Amino acid sequence: MAKRWLRRIAFTLLGFVGLIGLYVTVACALVFWPANAKPTVEAPAVEAWVLSNGVHTDLVFPIHSATVDWQQLFPFAHFNAVPPDAEFIAIGWGDREFYLHTPTRGDLTAARAFGALSGRNRALMHVTYLQRSQMRHGAYRLPLSQAQYAQLTDYVRASLPSGRATPIASAHYGNDDAFYEAEGGYHLFETCNTWTGRGLRRAGVTVSRWTPFDFNVTWHLQAATP
Repeated sequence: MAKRWLRRIAFTLLGFVGLIGLYVTVACALVFWPANAKPTVEAPAVEAWVLSNGVHTDLVFPIHSATVDWQQLFPFAHFNAVPPDAEFIAIGWGDREFYLHTPTRGDLTAARAFGALSGRNRALMHVTYLQRSQMRHGAYRLPLSQAQYAQLTDYVRASLPSGRATPIASAHYGNDDAFYEAEGGYHLFETCNTWTGRGLRRAGVTVSRWTPFDFNVTWHLQAATP
């Protein structure tokens, strides 16, 4: 009886490892079969970026432009103290519990990781006002036309309930960031990076057809220092 249970446990673990391997293999393979492989060539009109910390990606836009004034949607009053020389706004989407209770990798627990991947939690949007000097590492240039930028800003707005920014009271990592209610839920096949990648694909940017990891988002982009 004991041997039978041990075999079952072993097969279960092997199956789990195999599924993880398949997940990673598919993600890696799709890097070489990108969407929008031959994008329309237009002169970039907006200084926009993808910002990666090696795990998570954000979309980064100028605070003010002819297309949108992000300060109107995410007013400074929702933040503790936005730097007076902030030039950009970073916008990311992710798991509610993970965002609120795992500000650093040291705060990660097995229970929180499982909760995020299982799809039990709703999503939040994380917004940060950035100074140019804060983008020296992990920044990738987004060559967007005005039309592409408009598509991407519409995508961000559609991720907010009814297109409105509802802040989470007293939820901050620092003085320059805030959290907002967001549409959808986080799970193994809907990660922070799939949210970023979907927006880029809809805007016509060359990016992997599926983007569960940050490298799926950044592989076809040009790393650069703003």
